[in-house]
Amino acid sequence: MSEKKNRAAEEKEQAAAAAEPVENTEESAVETPVEEAASAPEPDPALVKAQQEAAEYKDKWIRSVAEFENFRKRNADTRHTSYMEGRADIIVKVLPVGDNLERALATCDEKTKKGIEMVLRSFKALLEGEGIEEINPVGEEFDPKLCEAIMSEPAAEGIEPGYVKEVFLKGYKKGDKVLRFAQVKVTT
Repeated sequence: MSEKKNRAAEEKEQAAAAAEPVENTEESAVETPVEEAASAPEPDPALVKAQQEAAEYKDKWIRSVAEFENFRKRNADTRHTSYMEGRADIIVKVLPVGDNLERALATCDEKTKKGIEMVLRSFKALLEGEGIEEINPVGEEFDPKLCEAIMSEPAAEGIEPGYVKEVFLKGYKKGDKVLRFAQVKVTT
């Protein structure tokens, strides 16, 4: 029994010692970080070198991914632009067909006129579907960005010079891009 009492007394002493606050003296505060620093192992130089190489490879990989993404976007834009320009080139080649239909409409008999008007309507619907607009600047001020002056005529009294008097060949544009300049007669 005495052993049990001794053990119980020892346990009480240990519990009391653990419960008591430890005074922080300058010596104990200074010794603790020095002991911790001394106990921390120095990093292996091979490990440090491997970590630096890994960081460099990660940086190169991120840059490569960004470059590829930029290339992919540029390439998609280039393909889209080329496709749209190709479509516009085909339309430009078809425009003379519309011009000929309009000329035929002016010189045909009544039965033929109805058929040509139907074909001409479908031609204009095709152009409209492609977002192509006519440039027909009769009575407007001459704009060299949209028109090509192929003839001039002195302005009559009361009419200002520099205006489009007649259109010989209609022009067409898609958005801001002119597909074909209108050929016009301008007053001087």
